[in-house]
Amino acid sequence: MPILLILLLAILVAQIGFWDTLGAILGAAGVLVLFLLIAAAAVAVAGFLVVRRLRQKF
Repeated sequence: MPILLILLLAILVAQIGFWDTLGAILGAAGVLVLFLLIAAAAVAVAGFLVVRRLRQKF
């Protein structure tokens, strides 16, 4: 599997160019990081709401 990833990166570098490829990889990593941050914030807000409702019942 890592060999496939290396080959894919080599093909991207050969066709697009180094800086465009690097920008694309960093952009994809940035999108994943932002998605994880938003998902974590959504889980935190949902947990806060659940805890608040449980405290109101008791």
